Amino acid sequence: MRRILLLLSVTLFALPAVERPNVVLILADDLGWTDLGCQGSDFYRTPHLDALAARGVRCTNAYSASTVCSPSRAALLTGQSPARLHLTDWIPGSGSAGKPLTEPDWTRQLPANVPTIAELLAVQGYRTAAIGKWHLGGPKSAPGERGFHVSIGGNHLGYTPSHYSPYGIDTLPDGPVGEYLTDRLAAEAVKVIEASHDGRPFFLYLAHYAPHLPMQAPTDVVAAYTARMKPGTPHQEPVYAAMVERFDAACGAVFDALQRTGADRNTLIVVTSDNGGVIWAWNKDGTKRTITSNAPLKGGKATNDEGGVRVPFIAVWPDRIPAGRIVDTPCIGTDLFPTVLAAANVTPPATIPADGLNLLPILTGNGVIPRTTLFWHYPHYHPYGATPHSALRSGHYRLVTTYEDGVDRLFDLVTDPGERHDLAPAQADTVKSLREQLQTWRSAVGAQAPR
Repeated sequence: MRRILLLLSVTLFALPAVERPNVVLILADDLGWTDLGCQGSDFYRTPHLDALAARGVRCTNAYSASTVCSPSRAALLTGQSPARLHLTDWIPGSGSAGKPLTEPDWTRQLPANVPTIAELLAVQGYRTAAIGKWHLGGPKSAPGERGFHVSIGGNHLGYTPSHYSPYGIDTLPDGPVGEYLTDRLAAEAVKVIEASHDGRPFFLYLAHYAPHLPMQAPTDVVAAYTARMKPGTPHQEPVYAAMVERFDAACGAVFDALQRTGADRNTLIVVTSDNGGVIWAWNKDGTKRTITSNAPLKGGKATNDEGGVRVPFIAVWPDRIPAGRIVDTPCIGTDLFPTVLAAANVTPPATIPADGLNLLPILTGNGVIPRTTLFWHYPHYHPYGATPHSALRSGHYRLVTTYEDGVDRLFDLVTDPGERHDLAPAQADTVKSLREQLQTWRSAVGAQAPR
């Protein structure tokens, strides 16, 4: 980390003395596109996030950079696509034994030569804190080595063994027996906010383990949802609903701390998810259990479908982002890197590849962003259904190319968000044009192909 910070300290441009905002980036784990009240759920109760959306902007066409967690998190923190980083699967991955294709020799940790948001902000005087899930490699790529002054609760694991103390997380001291992890991480985040009184801005990266499996939530909250269940509705899992509600309450605790300390007046808050919601999981007897629904989108986490990558996205910045805005311009996780840096008035070295775009023009309503196409690349297999594929979204079209059979599928996301009608046979020219864009992008970022 010292080598990278030294490099950055001499390559960053001199910046004017301005009041830089605090930045709070809250990342849910496996939160689906419709899992918030403001996103359409009539079962899950999320009053704090609904109120946050009313105070800022909600992006309805926001995407994660991958259908699984580690690549998405790496892209968010570095602004580089998983394909460019060669970090394209969850760590350590499922492998491809017995499959028709062999996955590439991909990177299983955050590359040491790629700076993170935290590293760039730290050399500009920010206090930086990572609370919660990390899942980007072992000790050599831990948060403390990647620009974070405070690191609590994150390691190489992609899940918590238990949402109740004792947690089984080596970087988080256990609390009293029965303490709930989502509440504990919020409490640690509140401590960071309350300790920031010296005039220095802070960057808080709060990456919750919820609502990722295992399915565990306070019994009284579960009971309340069990009593409210209605047949025929998309969301019907009371334990998952309770986990979402506790995540919302934890966000509320952070928002309250910002207001109580007065930090909220100059804080950019972003809440999003690392990938789409998990639509099913295995029971101990080998049967499947429904978790959530991303309807009207097809599929969920670790699938080749829209539901695997479209996610909630809410941003608030008082006096900069007007309240109550809804933006339908497509954006992606890599955009958070340049957006946060632009908000902090930090210019990264020109040598850093820029796969994301600064979203402030569309968040504030003061402009547009110069991009029409988003790209994804997942050269792996996953037990939830994903097979090696690449995809793009251009305008209202989504093209998915699968590697096993070389087939292209084309969907109109405006008229067919559920991807039920493949337009490829009838629109060969459109498929050809989009496939060429996809191939050009893969070549430009050095995407690894399965063999």
